[in-house]
Amino acid sequence: MTTELRVVRGDIVTLDVDAVVNAANTTLLGGRGVDGAIHYAAGPALMEACRAIGGCPTGEARITPGFNLPARWIIHTVGPVWKGGDRGEPRLLAACYENSLLLAKSHKLRTVAFPAISTGAYAYPPALAAGIAIDSIRRFVAAASDLEQVLLCCYSGEDASTYKRALRMEAGGARGDR
Repeated sequence: MTTELRVVRGDIVTLDVDAVVNAANTTLLGGRGVDGAIHYAAGPALMEACRAIGGCPTGEARITPGFNLPARWIIHTVGPVWKGGDRGEPRLLAACYENSLLLAKSHKLRTVAFPAISTGAYAYPPALAAGIAIDSIRRFVAAASDLEQVLLCCYSGEDASTYKRALRMEAGGARGDR
C-alpha cells in the first residue's frame, strides 16, 4: 500500500482523521500554539488524561483519546527547542515523527495529521523542520506501514508553502500541494 503524504493549510483541531499529533511540552498539560488549541478544543477531559500519563520526554510520544475533537486519538509528542542544531535537535525531531508513527501503527490507525512540530515557540527553522518531517515519515512508511494518509497540517500560509516546497523537493518535483 502506498501512503499518501500531503501538506494542508488549516486548523488541526478541525481535521476528521484517526489521530492528530499534538506538539506538546514535557508536562503534557497544555501550552501555547497548537498545544493550547488542541487542549481547548478537546475539552477538560484531555487535561485529566494527560495528568494521568505524567509527562513525556523530548522526542517521545504518548496517546490519549481525542475527546471533543473530530479525531479519535491525540498523539502527544515533545519536539526539541532549537539551540543552533548541534545539540541533537535533528535526531530528537526525527524521533518525534518516528515515535508518533509507531503509536499510530500499534493502534492500527489509517490517517494521521501532524502540525509543524517545534517551529513555533521552540524556534526550529521551518525549512529544516520540514525536511526532517518529510524524510522521517517517508522512511517510516517505506519500512512497514498500513497508514493510508499522513497530513502535514500547517496553520500559517508561510509554513504551508515551506512544507509544500520541501515535499516537492523530496519527491523530485512531484506535487505536494493539493
